[in-house]
Order: sequence, then structure tokens, then C-alpha cells
Amino acid sequence: MTGALVAGLLAGYGIAIPVGAVATYLVALTARTSLKTGLAASLGVATADGVYALVAVLGGAAIAGVITPVAGPLRLLSAAILIVLAVRGAVQALRKTTTRPVTEIGAGRAYLSLLGITLVNPTTVVYFTALVVGDRAATAVPVLDQAVFVLAAFTASASWQALLAGGGALLGRVLTGPRGRLVTALVSSAVITALAVRLVAQTVAL
Repeated sequence: MTGALVAGLLAGYGIAIPVGAVATYLVALTARTSLKTGLAASLGVATADGVYALVAVLGGAAIAGVITPVAGPLRLLSAAILIVLAVRGAVQALRKTTTRPVTEIGAGRAYLSLLGITLVNPTTVVYFTALVVGDRAATAVPVLDQAVFVLAAFTASASWQALLAGGGALLGRVLTGPRGRLVTALVSSAVITALAVRLVAQTVAL
């Protein structure tokens, strides 16, 4: 069980720590809204990671075989969603500077948004499947160990995403003026767009 716990924690941090477009969006979202919204969004990402860890444990190589043929279109869909969110964030920031009313995203919507974004990214399930199949293909793994692995992966991802949300909340407090928030929103939108375009380029090159 200890081995499953350690493996799950390492797997969860391994997929969560690299900063990409989703992490950038999470930080920017929290900076524009509140820590509550950011934590809800971070749980959305962690839930998707936990679901894919469970899928990998239960399905193994069979799941990877199903995902691989559609991995390219899923990456493109993920990139498209991220670009839409980046543009939306920039537009909302500009609207605030003109004192027009802007509807703030709630905790529930933030959770579902980040859950959806992460679920359409096939990288996570391929990552977990490679780990599970590579490490445990030759041995039967007890159900309890499988559960510990999945929960540990979810916990690791959740803790890292929560840390990112906390950083976003601190950033939001520091940049309390309209100009500071505008610059943050525009920069984050540019970074998210660039990362999404890079994802498209990598997919096309495959």
C-alpha cells in the first residue's frame, strides 16, 4: 500500500507541476475573481486527473488504444477552448476598464470549466496509462492498492492546483488597481493563446 501511495503522489505531481495553459488560466482566473473560485477551479483540474488515473488503473492499455487514434482532434479541441477562454478573459478585462458590468464566474462554473478543459486533453490519460502499464503490467495489483494510487494522484494534483490558486489570489491582492488587473489579464491571455497555438503546432507536426 505504501508503494501505491508513493507512486500515486509522484504521478499526481508529475502531471500537475509542469506549467501549461491550464495552469496559467487557473492563476489568472483566481487573480480576477477570488480564492474561493480559484480553489473550485483547482478541484476541477484535480478531479479530471483523478478520473484519468482511475481510467488508467481500470482500463490499462485498452484505454490507451481507444484514446490514441483521437488524441490529435482532442488536443485541437482543448487548444480551441483555451483560446476562447483567453480571448474572453481579455475582453472582460477591457470591459471592466470602461465600467461596463461584467458577470463574474462562480465557483460551480469554475469547477466545471476547468474539469471540462482538462478532460478533453488526452495527455493525462496517456500519461497515467503509460505509468500503470509500465510499472504493473506483469503483476496483479490489489484493488486497495489501486484505490490508494488513484486517491494519492488526486490529492497530489489538488494540492498543487490549490497552491497555484493561492498564488493567483495573492497576485490579485497585489494588483488591486484597474490598470494592474488589466495588464495581468492581457498578459495571461497572451500566454494562454501562445501555449494553445504551440499545442496545435505540435499536434499538426505529429
